[in-house]
Amino acid sequence: MPAARPARPVDALRFDTFATPCGPFTVAVDAKGALASAVFGKELVLAAKNPGAALTRDPAATREARNQLEDYFAGRRRRFALKLVPRGTWFQRRVWEELTRIPYGETTSYGDLAAEVGRPGAARAVGSANASNPLCVIVPCHRVIRSDGALTGFAYGTTIKRQLLELEGALPPALL
Repeated sequence: MPAARPARPVDALRFDTFATPCGPFTVAVDAKGALASAVFGKELVLAAKNPGAALTRDPAATREARNQLEDYFAGRRRRFALKLVPRGTWFQRRVWEELTRIPYGETTSYGDLAAEVGRPGAARAVGSANASNPLCVIVPCHRVIRSDGALTGFAYGTTIKRQLLELEGALPPALL
């Protein structure tokens, strides 16, 4: 019988939920204050995206992320200056890194993003990585659309995706 593996330590995340024009938004930071998760919804959504994590409400720990997001939703911020610690596979992290290069107010297609990460023809894999982005808005997965301009593939629905693109002035002309 193989030796038992030691249990993975439980992630301790401090979080807070606040109102945005798109609905409740929850951010969570790790013990070092780096942003680990950002989701539309409340604590239950955060818990579902971070199974097994020990969650503690702590508005003071998440204040900087909240301030920057509130500035974004008010139209005063186009880039985020936060330490990020997204968890994922090497490929997912590569896709998420490339997402941060999509400028505010612009969009790209799944196929173009696949080419940017060196995997032309892997638009579906890119879409899957996009859908598992743990830091929505901050890592702007909402800026990826279908090549025909359709708004698909956003974990929180196309209504919120549309609102975010409208806020940034990036809604494809066919949808105006």
